[in-house]
Amino acid sequence: MRNDRLFEFEKALTSATRRECVFTEERQKRFYTKGIRVGEGHAFAVVFPQTLLEFWRVLEVCIAFDKVIIVQAANTGLTGGSTPDGDDYDRDVVVINTLHLDQVVLLNDGIQVLAFAGSSLHQLEDKLAKVDRGPHSVIGSSCIGASVVGGVCNNSGGNLVNRGPAYTELALFARINDQGKLELVNHLEIELGSSPEEILTNLQETNFRVKNLPNLSSLASDINYQERVRDINSATPSRFNADERRLFEASGCAGKVAVFAVRLDTFPLPSREQVFFIGTNESKNLTQLRKKILLTSESLPDMGEYMHRSYFDGASEFCKDTFLFIKYFGTRLLPMLLTFKRRIDAFASSIGIFPDNISDRLLQLIAQILPNHLPVRIREYRDKYEHYMLILASNSTIEEIQTLLDEQTNGVHDYEYIKCTESEGRDALLHRYVAGSAPTRFQVVNSNQAGGLLPLDVALPRNCESWDQILPAEILSQMAVSFKMGHFLCMVFHWDFVVKKGVDVNALKEKILEILDHVGAKYPAEHNVGHLYKASEGLANFYRHLDPTNSFNCGIGFSSKKKFYK
Repeated sequence: MRNDRLFEFEKALTSATRRECVFTEERQKRFYTKGIRVGEGHAFAVVFPQTLLEFWRVLEVCIAFDKVIIVQAANTGLTGGSTPDGDDYDRDVVVINTLHLDQVVLLNDGIQVLAFAGSSLHQLEDKLAKVDRGPHSVIGSSCIGASVVGGVCNNSGGNLVNRGPAYTELALFARINDQGKLELVNHLEIELGSSPEEILTNLQETNFRVKNLPNLSSLASDINYQERVRDINSATPSRFNADERRLFEASGCAGKVAVFAVRLDTFPLPSREQVFFIGTNESKNLTQLRKKILLTSESLPDMGEYMHRSYFDGASEFCKDTFLFIKYFGTRLLPMLLTFKRRIDAFASSIGIFPDNISDRLLQLIAQILPNHLPVRIREYRDKYEHYMLILASNSTIEEIQTLLDEQTNGVHDYEYIKCTESEGRDALLHRYVAGSAPTRFQVVNSNQAGGLLPLDVALPRNCESWDQILPAEILSQMAVSFKMGHFLCMVFHWDFVVKKGVDVNALKEKILEILDHVGAKYPAEHNVGHLYKASEGLANFYRHLDPTNSFNCGIGFSSKKKFYK
């Protein structure tokens, strides 16, 4: 009887979309059911709707047959939240991949944008650049190819200090109500019709006004972010995933609703830009610089990124191939390349005669024989200093930041900065951009000494001055390698560890989280809880409100995977 029911379900899925858009064989599904860093589990099917209306109809089928739904775009989540986690769900799991739903529509000549479920930040940047506008954030290598909607669902971004993390109160999404019925909610403040069929068809065909739209009653960006960042005496972090001020429907939902489209503000591109590369052996120098910038600068720089020597070396040794590919071919082809690479790994693994992650091993070998790829002056700073900061300033802020750097470094031992040439600046930013994949590559090529990955995404209090001394030697001694970098102006850090073989990752993580609780940190900061972090009470209640039957992305934040959260 159960097999008959599954047969009927599969038949209904193929009717909702088409046969070639429904994967049920394990070999086909594996690429979409395993996370890029952590997490994997079984799914009955992976479905690829080709239109927004097909997306809706697939959801209807899944609800009618009482399935768990995981909506996924590029599968770039770092905490396992875009794939199944284990095989202990009480219902069959269906992964709905939205990458074919990738339209981007400019509104009011690009002042705002409407981004569909599978549209990427690469697409958004490209489209906005033609009208001299930019998105809320620029993508980092930890999630190259990530979707715009995924960023909103996870409150991602924030490295561009003048724009803040992804946030909007304007979204079109589907949810399941208390009675278990699927409903479509249109809060885009765009008239698209009344029925789901009308709304989704009109949206797909851009059958609505895109210019001279009326004033909004809701926010399409985090307009108070700069104010929060500048409050450097606050004992709370500037941004983190459980911040109830920035949890609203699709924003921060972590996949507990199915988002079809979001409406977002865009930002004017600067006419001038300048990269400053700062080196020091005393972390307190960067602390003082941060205070000066946030307290005295009339306008903030666009970016203020911290990198420890550990991540500088990690990016140099393990991300060289990615750096060179992007430098000479750009980012447009990178998501396709990564998809191709993962498929090679899946094919090689199915044969059984090759080691896991064969593509990474080959790329690492090739990269090692290629010449040095970093500018000479940047490389010299690596040898002289332990701590680095990258500041990207624009327009009038350039002179303001340079004056401040002159004052701060004048006569101070072991503290210098480079006003980068255009090519040095591009390479320095690209080096930071690709760094996030270093822990995974290290783990692959050093499997003899590497245990599990322990990525930590931490928001420290804005008044924290001991940010580089929080973890004791007893903790750090259990790591095969430690990588540290962060969005320094807002005190959000990425501590990515590969533990030594034999170390209990979960027990070690609990010790670290106790330390972080003691100093008033919040975690995760911008990648959401996924299956790595326990959701706070407020965040868990937000998820329950969005999804009362527990049908979307069950189990995130260590919540129940059972229907109605039993």
